[in-house]
Amino acid sequence: MTAPLISGKGRRIGAALGAVSAGLLVLSACDKPTPLATVTVGSSTVSTEAACSADGGKELSQEKVADCLASIKAGKTIDYARGDTLRLGVEPEVVEDGKTWQAVLDGQPITEPSSNTYRSFPGADVFATGGQGEAPASKKLAFIQLGEDKKPLAVWSFTLKLKN
Repeated sequence: MTAPLISGKGRRIGAALGAVSAGLLVLSACDKPTPLATVTVGSSTVSTEAACSADGGKELSQEKVADCLASIKAGKTIDYARGDTLRLGVEPEVVEDGKTWQAVLDGQPITEPSSNTYRSFPGADVFATGGQGEAPASKKLAFIQLGEDKKPLAVWSFTLKLKN
């Protein structure tokens, strides 16, 4: 009989190191989650990660932004009644290093680019039609992160559903 080359303790240490290495390898393959954007109406809140984001800090093309805004239907939904206070927020890293964000409702900007992490619209009627017929049942709301050069970096999407 021959003596084992590696003791039982050595094999356990080797197995543990192998498991840790494999775990780190798996984690390094995962995408880093994007910061959250949040919409609050009354006591209801929804948050989501970016629906579209640039790889490696590069900007999104205008075509990619347009595609992302057109596909908002998959965004989180929150009920909104006329006159409710609409609160919009982003995590601080969205506005770090000279970046800003802007809210867009059905493709039209409703805010100027801002480096603040929070905006509030008390009593806003985002479903107002200006006397041009019946209000739609829902509206698409997006936040667009802009780089220092005002080029889009990420888009978060939500759906505001009119509460009757």
